[in-house]
Amino acid sequence: MRFLIALLFPWFLFFTIGRPFVGMVCLFLQITILGWIPAAIWAVYALSQYKTDQKIKKALG
Repeated sequence: MRFLIALLFPWFLFFTIGRPFVGMVCLFLQITILGWIPAAIWAVYALSQYKTDQKIKKALG
């Protein structure tokens, strides 16, 4: 579900993973039509990093 959010509403994904300031920067980038693609790629990358961090936390404690 978050992957779909990352593609359609990249700025909203950052709010769901607890990074609101980055979400606002991403929203500014997404407002421009040319910025939509980089914003979506950035959101997918951030989502993969978030999932990796969650797996590490689970493994350590």
